[in-house]
Amino acid sequence: MASRLSDPILTWEQVRYQNSMFWRTPVAAFFTLFFPLFFLVLFAVMFGNDRIDIAGRGSFTVAQFYAPSLAVFGAVSATYTNLAIGTAIARDEGILKRFRGTPLRAWSYLGGRIGSGVWIASIAVVAMLVVGAVAYDLHVRVETIPAAIVTFIIGVSCFAALGLAVAGLAPTGDSAPAVANATILPLAFISDVFLPLDDPPRWLEVIGNVFPLKHFVRAFQDVFSPVTTDLGWRWGHLAVMIVWGLIGLGLALKFFAWEPRASSGGRRRRRG
Repeated sequence: MASRLSDPILTWEQVRYQNSMFWRTPVAAFFTLFFPLFFLVLFAVMFGNDRIDIAGRGSFTVAQFYAPSLAVFGAVSATYTNLAIGTAIARDEGILKRFRGTPLRAWSYLGGRIGSGVWIASIAVVAMLVVGAVAYDLHVRVETIPAAIVTFIIGVSCFAALGLAVAGLAPTGDSAPAVANATILPLAFISDVFLPLDDPPRWLEVIGNVFPLKHFVRAFQDVFSPVTTDLGWRWGHLAVMIVWGLIGLGLALKFFAWEPRASSGGRRRRRG
């Protein structure tokens, strides 16, 4: 019984530990938290706060379009990108293997990594929305906040699962950054993160609709959209993210490894 009671405490300690490791890496903190904020300020300077007309979706101000989309990008960076890269590198450096050899439960360690990513994601989202509301008159409706919270939870859970899947599929820790960035950055450009795509080519629209990033962005944008008159629930977008989260979880369970696969010098190691 005492061991069961201590498991949540150990998981929380892992969250704190992973958070401290995150803040000791200034590059990760910059690209996760400050890079999206920089883009919000840049777009506001370039375009002012003029209105953007998007076919089929209505009219947005620059802040109403970019603050939610860049908040999502920060959340995805904190979960998908950072989790994929950090876990794969920790595996190749033998850190996962050492933790595996301790009495700490596997789910407590991974829960700490995931919990830290979700915590950093929440900071990125709140910071973006606060800056948007204070500096650029982003309108936040109280009645849509529950939908925003649920959308955030489902979105970061989906991308955390996909991040662990990428960590398991990446052949080495050195290749994980390339895999993570090569999969998320092109999608960001066709998923209404950096550009409002008005009447894109059909094939480009289909690609965006297949993957979960666009659904995360659209659902979160609609919460803060001036044309949203309901409570902001977008069940279709949430369903797509849940499906992708289950796919990511399945891949992570199948391919996740605790032991290094290859050293940086190419020497073969045992696979967990």
